[in-house]
Amino acid sequence: MLALTYVKENTFSLMEKPKPVLLDPTDAIVRVTLASICTSDLHIKHGSVPRAVPGITVGHEMVGVVESVGSGVTRVRPGDRVAVNVETFCGTCFFCRHGWVNNCTDPNGGWALGCRINGGQAEYVRVPFADQGLTPIPAEVTDRQALFAGDILATGFWAARIAEIGPEDTVLILGAGPTGLCTLLCVLLRRPAHVIICEKDPLRLRFVREHYPQVTAVPPESVRETVSRLSAHGGADRVLEVAGGEETFQLAWQCARPNAVVTVVALYDRPQTLPLPEMYGKNLTFQTGGVDGCDVAQILSLIAAGELDTTPLITHTYPLRDIMRAYELFEGRKDGVVKVAVDCTPEAAK
Repeated sequence: MLALTYVKENTFSLMEKPKPVLLDPTDAIVRVTLASICTSDLHIKHGSVPRAVPGITVGHEMVGVVESVGSGVTRVRPGDRVAVNVETFCGTCFFCRHGWVNNCTDPNGGWALGCRINGGQAEYVRVPFADQGLTPIPAEVTDRQALFAGDILATGFWAARIAEIGPEDTVLILGAGPTGLCTLLCVLLRRPAHVIICEKDPLRLRFVREHYPQVTAVPPESVRETVSRLSAHGGADRVLEVAGGEETFQLAWQCARPNAVVTVVALYDRPQTLPLPEMYGKNLTFQTGGVDGCDVAQILSLIAAGELDTTPLITHTYPLRDIMRAYELFEGRKDGVVKVAVDCTPEAAK
């Protein structure tokens, strides 16, 4: 089968690999129908994810059809259309039982697919702990509608949940990239009083203004004035940092009102500094970390009900055989790209 492979730092290669096989009773093999490229894949490419293993197939955003299952799998069966969760989790350890699946203690727990074990920018993928890692897609939901449910939409849903957003809140989202837009959609589900999104890229700002006119979209140079104008308490009640830059990390606490919640979901290339003397007295609460991706079934239900729609984010589609061109487009932010869908069906791999 064709599979995009992390060869070494700064080198991905599309190559032929053996089709995966079941290794454990809780495994499933999924025939990938549609995948996508995530900024985290670029972090792997550039050596910013030390735990990424050279030789693995990359990719952790995908949907497909169950091909086969191990003897211990009970919740999915061959022929089921499924969304694949970005995280692998056993469902039984201390952290899983509390819903903190990102910190599953199994050796394959957490973000494993496309990082430490073979992922899904390929024709097939083996999914450990399939009962937890695969969620059946409702019949009325298309693959394109479901594509982001297991990763960036799950991240946005989780971020909005832990931010504890209320109806009187002014919410600031930093970053209007793909994860920022998914976070925006999930924040809107909670119907806060005001939503502001800050983004330096003019094309991304235009995308927000065209698709979500109820949101105030501003560049960084205007964000503090806008937050002050739309907040009655000297800053945003809730800040969600999704951009992952040094400037946006600083803006997150600077734009927050005293006693606000700052939720940091971005993945950074380098350490960030909290200037505690300058922050003293703001009494901020920081929520940080990787997504606990255990809400996929609820997300798919919201998609089926018409309350979530991420299909406008898919601006380009490529066949698997041309995935290197898709990476060039996505990494270079060319042609107004937001997200790329990769067709992994047999016809697209020829």
